[in-house]
Amino acid sequence: MSAITPDLIAQHGLTADEYAKVLEILGREPNLTELGIFSVMWSEHCSYKSSKRWLKTLPTKAPWVIKGPGENAGVIDIGDNQAVVFKMESHNHPSFIEPYQGAATGVGGILRDVFTMGARPIANLNALRFGSPDHPKTRHLLAGVVSGIGGYGNCVGVPTVGGEVNFHPSYNGNILVNAMTVGLADKNRIFYSAAAGIGNPVVYVGSKTGRDGIHGATMASAEFDEASAEKRPTVQVGDPFTEKLLIEACLELMATDAIVAIQDMGAAGLTSSSFEMASKGGLGIDMDLDQVPVRETGMTPYEIMLSESQERMLMVIKPGREELARAVFDKWELDFAIIGTLTNTGRMVLRHHGAVVADLPIDPLALAAPDYDRPWLPPVKPAPLDPRDVPSSVSPVDALKTLVGCPDLASRRWIWEQYDHMVMGDTVQRPGGDAAVVRVHGSGKGLALTTDVTPRYVLADPYEGGRQAVAEAYRNLCAVGALPLAVTDNLNFGNPEKPEIMGQIVESIRGMGQACRELDFPVVSGNVSLYNETQGEGILPTPAIGGVGLLDDVSRSASVAFKAAGNAIVLVGETKGWLGASLYLREICGREDGAPPPVALHRERRAGELVRQMIHDGLVQACHDVSDGGLLVAVAEMAMASADYVGAALEAPSTLPLHAWCFGEDQGRYVIEVHDHDLPTVLEEAVEHDTAVRVIGRTGGHVISVGGRAIAVEELAKAHESWLPDYMAGGQD
Repeated sequence: MSAITPDLIAQHGLTADEYAKVLEILGREPNLTELGIFSVMWSEHCSYKSSKRWLKTLPTKAPWVIKGPGENAGVIDIGDNQAVVFKMESHNHPSFIEPYQGAATGVGGILRDVFTMGARPIANLNALRFGSPDHPKTRHLLAGVVSGIGGYGNCVGVPTVGGEVNFHPSYNGNILVNAMTVGLADKNRIFYSAAAGIGNPVVYVGSKTGRDGIHGATMASAEFDEASAEKRPTVQVGDPFTEKLLIEACLELMATDAIVAIQDMGAAGLTSSSFEMASKGGLGIDMDLDQVPVRETGMTPYEIMLSESQERMLMVIKPGREELARAVFDKWELDFAIIGTLTNTGRMVLRHHGAVVADLPIDPLALAAPDYDRPWLPPVKPAPLDPRDVPSSVSPVDALKTLVGCPDLASRRWIWEQYDHMVMGDTVQRPGGDAAVVRVHGSGKGLALTTDVTPRYVLADPYEGGRQAVAEAYRNLCAVGALPLAVTDNLNFGNPEKPEIMGQIVESIRGMGQACRELDFPVVSGNVSLYNETQGEGILPTPAIGGVGLLDDVSRSASVAFKAAGNAIVLVGETKGWLGASLYLREICGREDGAPPPVALHRERRAGELVRQMIHDGLVQACHDVSDGGLLVAVAEMAMASADYVGAALEAPSTLPLHAWCFGEDQGRYVIEVHDHDLPTVLEEAVEHDTAVRVIGRTGGHVISVGGRAIAVEELAKAHESWLPDYMAGGQD
């Protein structure tokens, strides 16, 4: 038996004050197994001890929200007795240590969060951040992560339909891998995790338990250092083929009346799943660890409880339905074991080889997790830049070619072609547009799905950056014609014990909350990933937003590509030429300064409503939101996406410097392609929606011209498409 020393306590990530609380709860010193359980349950990853007081301020309710935060995933009503279940979650630290398995098990974990609610997964997305392209590890990490996401998602048979990838030196030592899954369920067949029924059996199903992933949750709650590369044993190993069997077995059993409650074994494995189920139900569990299926000999209670082996679930089954359930899992060749019983004691009693090896009060442990009001400093916000103070040393078309071929804007085709985005046969809009569109199987309805955040905005002004992340997700859904319904979030930040980092967290959440309220776009699930630092250097604050919207008729969705020559190009929204924190400023001028563009949420909402209405009415031939790189980049992306490189002739106003009009990143804007005979109606509807619109040019030819200069769309496309394949072909590290 290990002595509980201050060093051992520190190794388990508990502070002296937290350990004092452990002693107060137990009235005695814990043994090693009990110390490990407290460690993972009170880790930042599992308890949200630095962020939960702020997360509680987010809006989570709406008439269409069936279940908000607090369960495995959020649930929203899409009519016709159908519900959408979705969530986004991080697997950052494991993916840096072992990129293939880290990313693969991130996908596996988020899939389980969704199907444990009774939903069949129908789409995966991801939001990825890597270090500078010239950093020696970036190519290796990018290749491994993309391969892991594709390998798991493709094998399990769920399409990967969308996502985002960015590069920045702040991620050199701490990449971000955020995975999102969306599932479809019957509204009246949603499954929850609260245990119920004293005497009911507690059942373990899925794969056997091994030694992989032990203390993964604790590792995810600490900064990286030089020893991080030695932490491979804390990275789980995934098996997508077993996950596929587990999906089918769980959904088959869910079609019966056997399941009382169900919880996946994610971070902290058997510990978190059992404690959370019992705590939510106000019950206790008596568990026999000798009954847990293991794949390695001599596993200790500590290892069994803290293992994060993949493809495992914990269930409470109705008495008398055990053999029915066993038969289902035998059919799918998965382990099935009754490992415990629900009690009325409110305690977790663990037995091993006939002896009690842990005896812990459930609610005091689960509910008394630390809740810190950490000191925070309001961020110092930069002053706005006057576009006239930003020199324009290159022509707009030369700047455009540089921008579309830069790491942050170059085509991601090399990535998404490794993902099966068509499996299941319901993908309507593939990767590469503003939002993916997936048909609700067997119907004409569709779901629009997106992930978004602009970290450089959040760094410059966390409040405005938080607002913009939500607004960008809203805008991407509107751009395909979908009604935005709800979001999930993944808040990736540095060390919350630093007041300046905690200030980023507080202000970002405040901005997100305001945007969600004003856009009627509630938060229904999410994940927080803190301590994303290496050697004391934090990542850019990255509160990723996953958005879900509804299309009543997928045949009325809009896409990015220009459709034909001779159509009007219309800009929706106001343009002031905002260059602060822009890609033009960074990539062309070599500067990263200035305030990010402000978000006028009332105008954002009106513009979104206008665009959705015009798409529904058939007035829009193509639509693209204006975001990174500004207006000229948006037009170029529409031209490059078209079937034969349809060009555009643009007329810039004289009221703004040309480079500011072309590359300013003003928010709340869309570029739409409109037939001439529909143009009067478009202009009339804009007036009714009190939204600024302006005809800025026409489609035609095969060049993009502005300000007296032109460039071939094909030349832009070569720069756009070549960067990532050329970079990845540059050698292996």
